[in-house]
Amino acid sequence: MSSPISRRTFTLGVVAGTAALALPSRALATTAAFFEETTLWDSAVDPLASYHVHGLAVLPDDTVLACIEGRHETCDAGPHDLLLRRSTDGGRTWTPSETIVQTVDGQTWANPTFVVDHETGEVFLFHNNCVRLPENTSCSADSSTFYVMSSTDGGVTWSERRDLTGLFAHFPYDWAMHGAGPGHGIQLHSGRLLVSVSHRTIITGVPTSRRNYGVSCVYSDDHGRTWHSGDAVPMGSDYPTVGEARLVERSDGTVIMNSRPGSGQNWPRSVAVSQDGGLTWSVPRNDNGAGLFNGVDAALIRYTGGPRSRDVDRMLFSRPDAPMRWNMTVSVSYDEGDSFRYSRVVSPGRSFYSDLARLSDGTIILLYGADGELDGSPRRLAAARFNLEWLTQGRDTLATGPALSQHAHDLGHAAPPARVSGGTMTVVREATARRGARAAYQPSAVGDYIEYPFAVGPDGTHELWLRYFRTLDGGLVTVTVDGKTPRNSTLDMTAWRNDGYDVVRLDTLYLRPGLHTIRFTLAGPGRGGGTAMSLDELSLVQAPSPADVREEVTVDNGDFGFQIVSGSWPSSRGVPGYYGFNYLSHAKGTGASAVRWWPVIPGDDDYEVLVSYSAGTNRATNATYVVNHAGGSTPVAVNQRIAGTAEPRGGQWVSLGVFAFRAGLGSDIVLTDAADAVVVADAVRLRRKASR
Repeated sequence: MSSPISRRTFTLGVVAGTAALALPSRALATTAAFFEETTLWDSAVDPLASYHVHGLAVLPDDTVLACIEGRHETCDAGPHDLLLRRSTDGGRTWTPSETIVQTVDGQTWANPTFVVDHETGEVFLFHNNCVRLPENTSCSADSSTFYVMSSTDGGVTWSERRDLTGLFAHFPYDWAMHGAGPGHGIQLHSGRLLVSVSHRTIITGVPTSRRNYGVSCVYSDDHGRTWHSGDAVPMGSDYPTVGEARLVERSDGTVIMNSRPGSGQNWPRSVAVSQDGGLTWSVPRNDNGAGLFNGVDAALIRYTGGPRSRDVDRMLFSRPDAPMRWNMTVSVSYDEGDSFRYSRVVSPGRSFYSDLARLSDGTIILLYGADGELDGSPRRLAAARFNLEWLTQGRDTLATGPALSQHAHDLGHAAPPARVSGGTMTVVREATARRGARAAYQPSAVGDYIEYPFAVGPDGTHELWLRYFRTLDGGLVTVTVDGKTPRNSTLDMTAWRNDGYDVVRLDTLYLRPGLHTIRFTLAGPGRGGGTAMSLDELSLVQAPSPADVREEVTVDNGDFGFQIVSGSWPSSRGVPGYYGFNYLSHAKGTGASAVRWWPVIPGDDDYEVLVSYSAGTNRATNATYVVNHAGGSTPVAVNQRIAGTAEPRGGQWVSLGVFAFRAGLGSDIVLTDAADAVVVADAVRLRRKASR
């Protein structure tokens, strides 16, 4: 019997509370939604300084294993034990914490990562022992030894560990650090066991640009008796940096590697694809389908469906949905992880690494770091258990499904043929495209367009979703459907940091049966000065409930679309209340120093303009933002000594008012140093109002 440190429970009928909002009538007959949470380790109660970086596994008999680094110091390279707790009742109660690998003389045991053989029931635990060079005074290790051990009795006892470090000796990158997962690996439909491993060189004396951050996989085709190394994900200056990664097998048998972004500020995830079970990988691409958020280990799992399954294809994704580590959120995808239709916040507070698993009855298990005062270390590790009804607020259930249909139209192969008014179109073949190819169109002049026919079967209301590819030389593009402007009609196809995919809901339209056309026209250069466009897939979705889509545009300082126009605006993190990684400031002046936020307006409409800043007693009482909108320019003075309204995703926000904006890049918000004290430049958000 265990005695949980803390527990919070919600049992919601789908017609009660928030679950009753905007749900289809079929939800009334579904299973009651439930949510329960238990704290497994808590540094405020338990003896060690920190509990951070964990693995999660569900065995064939629904035994749940949770393993974590028990840190004697709040430091990545300090003394760490590996601690284990087990649950044999689906995560309701847990055995007491036990040390399965103990630090000796300051050893750093790290990166616990499970993989379960569902044919034999054996569970493997990968981990590494990290070492700092004597001259290294940081909290990051230089090298590691890579191990695996296993259990055949549900985690009660464990074998001797095996050293697998030699698997990586052939790589030409001077890799010295090897870390599994963390979290868990997967077993493919073929029976292969597959685990991701991140790598880098030593850090002492090596600049960041030469550390060769990369990822490969280890695999076994004989139930873990022998392990082998696959190739590394391609590395290069044109590709996104890959690190801690999750693996999922898609319904077509290919494997995707979904990797964390860099640390600090807003980043998208990156995705690489393997067509041979993890032996080789495609070039990684940024993937904005889940949005931009802080660099953090996140979980992606297959929930239902998969190879040879007739069930609905569902994937689940967990992460802190914020530019810093706050707002733990779980989302569900019905298109193999390219977009996430429904989302629910599990905890709006500080949130860190997470992992997901599923029990045989469909119960979802989420382990996540939570709470505390530090950016890089949680106070506790929480274990939540909930069902699909709770996650989707009754809009999907294992019993009846999401009542969702999707018809995809391939734009990459241009079949049926696209019509081009000028310029050139080529087909780019790459595994990260939905059907293995995307169309790359280079217009010759503003006004040139590429147009596709698409067929609609039975008439009805359809959501139109576009998956497209952002490039560093992307242009500003307008979209029309049958000659009419959709709600979201304007896209800047410029990439930020690296090329990659993005997804947008263009509109929800009533379409009659037969052929229709969608046209993409070059409206001008994008914010990077380019004019290219690249298109992947148009999807028509019919569903009884709308997707969870935020109709807002946020530009933080340091984000694409923010510019220091003049003057010196130093960065700071000293006063809390800002959005994202930091804020900029300037002493009072005459107006000679200025910054601007330059958002892409997706469609003609009214938008509420909000600004975030960190309030303080030395701030200006008259920081003046000039909103340049469709009707002209409006100055709005803000007293930055008074804090705005806090939001779970970060920042404290004050409204400047509602203004009409035209689609495109013709509007901005400008702030200068013309004020009576220090002026703070942080973030601007445009929140769309109801259509005019």
